[in-house]
Amino acid sequence: MAWKAPIVVHPPSPGDGRKVTVRGHSVGVAHSDRDLVELLRRAGLSDADMALDDPHLVEWRGGRPHVWRPDEATAP
Repeated sequence: MAWKAPIVVHPPSPGDGRKVTVRGHSVGVAHSDRDLVELLRRAGLSDADMALDDPHLVEWRGGRPHVWRPDEATAP
């Protein structure tokens, strides 16, 4: 079985925001880094803000990291 990051930030949705899962369980939709950190904190992950750029912990799917709107997801 392939190794997977425990936190997945899914592609931006058409209505803005990105679904977030922790170990396969949905924890909500984030619209900013601040939202993401709060969702992870509520899920019991302290110091989440320090881990957002760690690819071993966070997998950003369908767009660049820290991008929350679909029209910005693939812009250079």
